Amino acid sequence: MSSVPKKRIALLLLIGLLIALVVLRLWPGNDATAHLLYGNVDVRDVQLAFRTTGRIASLAVDEGTAVQPGEVLARLEPDIAEESQAVARANLAQASAQLASLKAGARPQEIAQARASVRNAQATFDNAASDAKRQESLIRTQSTSQTALDGARAARDRAAAQLASAREALALLEAGARVEDIAAAEAAVTAAQARLAQAATSLADTTLLAPSPGIILTRARERGSFVQAGQPVFAMALTDRVYIRAYVDEPRLGAVAPGTEVLIHSDSSQRSYIGQIGFVSPQAEFTPKSVQTPELRTDLVYRLRIVVKDADSRLRQGMPVTIELPE
Repeated sequence: MSSVPKKRIALLLLIGLLIALVVLRLWPGNDATAHLLYGNVDVRDVQLAFRTTGRIASLAVDEGTAVQPGEVLARLEPDIAEESQAVARANLAQASAQLASLKAGARPQEIAQARASVRNAQATFDNAASDAKRQESLIRTQSTSQTALDGARAARDRAAAQLASAREALALLEAGARVEDIAAAEAAVTAAQARLAQAATSLADTTLLAPSPGIILTRARERGSFVQAGQPVFAMALTDRVYIRAYVDEPRLGAVAPGTEVLIHSDSSQRSYIGQIGFVSPQAEFTPKSVQTPELRTDLVYRLRIVVKDADSRLRQGMPVTIELPE
């Protein structure tokens, strides 16, 4: 009979212990996960491609290679781009020479030649005018024919026209090029410079450079392949900065203000990383399935981004992490 009360006492003690555990579990401030968030290292990659069309001449890196900004990754055959640049350079030289000629005006020898032509035309006119005057005097005494007089007058008129033409030619040489002609030549030089710059850019685009620090994930083309502009040659994971994507429910929004420092833990290392909350989404969304938390997946949460200050190679993209908020 004495064993029955002992069993009852033991049962009551067990029930009391369970109740105490439940109370401690539900008591505010005693939730072991109250200061924890769950997220993933953000996946940041970029597709690298040439900006021009051509045949791949060489590939300098392979999958898994760590690269730095400005490092050469691949090159296209440069023949066509080099020829285009040479043509553009020649066109610029021609346009520049034309502009310089217009601005310099006529050479002294050309002006001297034009003045000599004016003097020659003047002498021819004076002689023709004298002959015409003499014929007019002779016609009064009927010492010449009307035909001779008409011929002398025609010669005088032709000489006058030639003298006027010579004077106009001299005036044009002395005045130099028109403002409109110089402006057109300057525009031609500007256009030629733009075409040369475009050709230089096209030549530079035959070399593919790493835009930032990263690791080559995929090499999609091989040497000898013909690629179109924008067709991916490499896929590269960015390593310049490491971000954590996590989600927080509304009651804990006050603990994740931008600028707040947090601790970050991963399952693959005992090291803790220091992070700083940089962005909290202003819009609520349903908890993504990829976030492994004890809460229901239908809870509304806010996305946040955490910048890892002391990241190393052990934090890999897509890795699940645990974020410890300050108490």
